[in-house]
Order: sequence, then structure tokens, then C-alpha cells
Amino acid sequence: MSGRRPEGLGRYPLSLRRRAVRWERQRPTWRAARPAVIAAALERAVARPSGNWFVVGASRDVRDDRPLAATVGGEEVVVWRGPDGRLVAGPGVCPHLGAALAESPVRCGVLVCHWHGLALRGTAFAGWRPLPVHDDGVLVRVRLDRVGGEAPTAVPVLTPRPDPARSIAAVHTVTGVCEPQDVVANRLDPWHGAWFHPYAFVDLAVVGTPEPGTGDGFTVDVSFRVAGRLVVPVRAVFTAPGPRTVVMRITEGEGRGSVVETHATPVGCDERGRPRTAVVEAVVASSGRPGFGAARAVSPVVRRLLGVASGRLWRDDLAYAERRWLLRSSGRAPDGEPSGPVGRSAPEENRGPREERGGPVAP
Repeated sequence: MSGRRPEGLGRYPLSLRRRAVRWERQRPTWRAARPAVIAAALERAVARPSGNWFVVGASRDVRDDRPLAATVGGEEVVVWRGPDGRLVAGPGVCPHLGAALAESPVRCGVLVCHWHGLALRGTAFAGWRPLPVHDDGVLVRVRLDRVGGEAPTAVPVLTPRPDPARSIAAVHTVTGVCEPQDVVANRLDPWHGAWFHPYAFVDLAVVGTPEPGTGDGFTVDVSFRVAGRLVVPVRAVFTAPGPRTVVMRITEGEGRGSVVETHATPVGCDERGRPRTAVVEAVVASSGRPGFGAARAVSPVVRRLLGVASGRLWRDDLAYAERRWLLRSSGRAPDGEPSGPVGRSAPEENRGPREERGGPVAP
């Protein structure tokens, strides 16, 4: 992949835009954002194995006194920490009379059903069986073979990250009416960045796209907007290591090595039969600058700021994904966009009926 280096890379992280242009005067990207290129990258992504592992939340959200609850493909799941601090996962339905274990407390590493006191210690008991679970220090994954339908693997596919001792991680979750492939397609369209998110990105140029013999990533030169004409220029590469995951890694510029992992987890259908997908995004930021140590000292504040930034971006990107699903499900996808499932079929319980033409999409 070839292309220009981002302007402003050098001694200082901030740069002053010399040739700032108004939003409507920037170079259109619609010709370069070829649907066939995005669709081909999406098809390759969904064909990759996941081992039936699904991201259900942040490691930080698994507390000592209550479980982390999630729904994956219509299956209720709970995760908590056992007496030794290791994670335990299993169905979120009490095997006795069906109480929602998400509402039950954890006492000394034991999940105690709040209806009748049935105690679950993480081993098979009374028809309840634990599920494989993986904690990578930032995200929690649970393996659900019935939902995934693939050949299971002992561990999930993991993305290399910066050293935890030298980085700050923040996780943001949002849910929308779409399927995982719609979220992945959004992330595999880097051309929309400066147009759709002008408050965050400027001077965006896609300088490398997946082609035979050149790898399978989109290389982007972009500047993160700070304030006014102050920006942080970087080069980043977008890849899809699995069917429900897209990773953006900064390869040049400030924060080199930092990653943004976007994971799309099918939740199930809403009351109208439409599929819902949870987007769990982990930002793992690092920097070699001495001042980054001060940022780590106030990491709770930094995490909150990163969460606010992710939330604003996903307010827009979720609208993109929901719109894509609506057009696909109603047979109105533009030429070049697939109208049905791409690659591996979605779990039956996560498929929604075809919407009426022009029907609204509600969160």
C-alpha cells in the first residue's frame, strides 16, 4: 500500500491546519468508496472463524457483588467472579423456576438466586451448566456454540494491544436495530469519516485499500480535530480479524500502536421481530510521550472522555448501520450492496422480518 505520509508528524503531537476547507468544499469521496470494495471486504470478514466467541462487555464491569448480564442471540448470559477472582459464566435463567439471574446478588463468589436462594458456584448444578468464558483484561467474551454454529475453539481470536501498564482502556456499548454485518460494513467504509463526523475528523484520505498481494486492510491518513484548526494527524489501518470485529490501529503519528476494537454482538429480536445488535467498542490508547504518565494518573477522567467521544461517533454510525439494515431487509439496497445475509448466515433468532417499505427504524 502506498500513499502520502500524514502531514504534521514530527516532534509535537498537535498540528495547525494550513489549508482548512469548509465541510461542503472538501473533496467528495463517493467515487472512491466503491460498494464492491466494501462488500468484498465484508464478505471476507464474515467468512473468518470466530470459534463461537461473543463479546458481552467490559472486564471492569464485572463486579464482586453482582453479575454482568447480557443477551446473545436470544440467550440470557451472566458473568461473575468466583471466590478466586476468576470469571464464571453461564445461562442467565435459574434452572429452578426461571428467575432472571441478572438480578441476583453475588456473595463471596457465589451467585445466589434472589427468588429461592439456589446457589451457583460455577460448576454444573441442578441443570445449570457453565459456559466457556475469556477475560483479556479489557473485554469479556463468552462462547455460545448454539448461537455461533461454528466449530468451537478453546480461546477467541485476540488483537495485539499496547502494554496494559502503559495504556488506558475505555469501553463503550450501544445497541441498535441492525445485524452485526451492518456494523462491520460501517467500519469497513472509512471514506465516510470526514463527511459524516466533521466534528471529529478532517483531511481524511484513504491511501490504501485491500488488493491481491497487499494485505487486507484499509490505510487511512486522517487528522483528529482538537479545537479550531488544531488537529492530531495520524495514519491508521482498519482490518477485520473476525466476522463481527473491526480493528483500527494507529501505525504512524501520535498514539502509535493504539487500537480501537469494534465488536458487534447479536442480541436477538425486539418486540417487532427486528434484529438488535450490541456494539461494544474498546479504545486502548497509548503514547511514548512523558506526559502520558500524567494522563494515566487521572485515567478515570480520561476513560470518561473517551466514552463520551465514542458515544457521539456511534450515535451517527449506528444510524448508518440501522439504515443499511432497513434497506437490505426491505429489498431496497443500492446496486452493489448485498440485499440479504453475507457469507455465514445469522442465527435464526437474530433475523428480523422484512420491514414495510419506508417503515421507521427505532432504537
